[in-house]
Amino acid sequence: MGRSAVALTADVVAGRGSFTLDVALSATEGESVAVLGPNGSGKTTLLRALAGLTPLRSGRVDLHGRVLDDPAAGVFVPPEERSVGVVFQSYRLFPHLSALDNVAFGLRARGARRGAARKEAAAWLARLGLAAKVSVSPAQLSGGEAQKVALARALTTKPALLLLDEPLAALDVSAGAEMRHELRSHLASFPGVRVIVTHDPVEAMTLADRLVVIEHGRVVQSGTALELTSRPRSDYVARLAGTNFYRGRASGTHVELEGDAAVLNVASTEAGEVFVVVPPRAVALHRDTPAGTPRNVWQGRIHSVELIGNRARVRVIDPFPIVAEVTRASVHDLALHEGERVWLSLKATEVEVYRA
Repeated sequence: MGRSAVALTADVVAGRGSFTLDVALSATEGESVAVLGPNGSGKTTLLRALAGLTPLRSGRVDLHGRVLDDPAAGVFVPPEERSVGVVFQSYRLFPHLSALDNVAFGLRARGARRGAARKEAAAWLARLGLAAKVSVSPAQLSGGEAQKVALARALTTKPALLLLDEPLAALDVSAGAEMRHELRSHLASFPGVRVIVTHDPVEAMTLADRLVVIEHGRVVQSGTALELTSRPRSDYVARLAGTNFYRGRASGTHVELEGDAAVLNVASTEAGEVFVVVPPRAVALHRDTPAGTPRNVWQGRIHSVELIGNRARVRVIDPFPIVAEVTRASVHDLALHEGERVWLSLKATEVEVYRA
């Protein structure tokens, strides 16, 4: 079955001081959207604006046909009156309340009777595997357990929009990896829209159907993980994808790289300003001038060698920086060390070129 109609439409112009966030975001019912970006890009400002915690300077937020914020029309729905659940990075559990009463709080705030709210809260804690923790205080919970309590508190009110701010940032690496898959399962059972703010590409790709990348308060790219990683449109996205990324000017089957005295031979025939992507595994390293007929052959100096499992990422500089990914055995066989000169080769067909 296809996805339902658009449930969230947001044109958000907000900010603080001299910083301005200007982002358009939409999502369909049941869709998970991850908002990625470096520190200071405006991710949390966007989440706070959707929650009603940061008023818009201009724009409009519409959730299921209900306008939540529209400064031009004088509309502003307070946070507590929005069908929005928020899981904050620090979880913000009430230290003086038990896990059960923390979860029941949202329902109580919306007028539910104490008994009914606690019964619903207990059901949610059991669903998340915390039936034995109902009477425990937040201080006695592990990071993963606290995260589940915060998630249960947000979900008990059956919000139309669920906002998660760096949901796994407070967990250590091992707990985060386990909770990532659990959280994906929990989110799959939630019928509303989910917006997840994160700086972690693995988290984003695991939890979301679609990624939106924000830099300097603006959307620079959006799409599926495959679309972003195969054709990045900024240095930040390319770093997330772990690929070599350049800007240049194409003329026929040649691309002059911006800022570098280097020209790559390519298979495509674009013209004008372009982006260039070179997968690290496509770059071959040699001790001597390579044989055969690769279209691109040059010599450079090794800047660093990073060992990752049975692979190695070798960063070469001069005449331009590029990362080659080779086997750990190749590092030994070719004696690849920082400062050494090395030959590189790259097939023209391995260079991806597309319009900037």
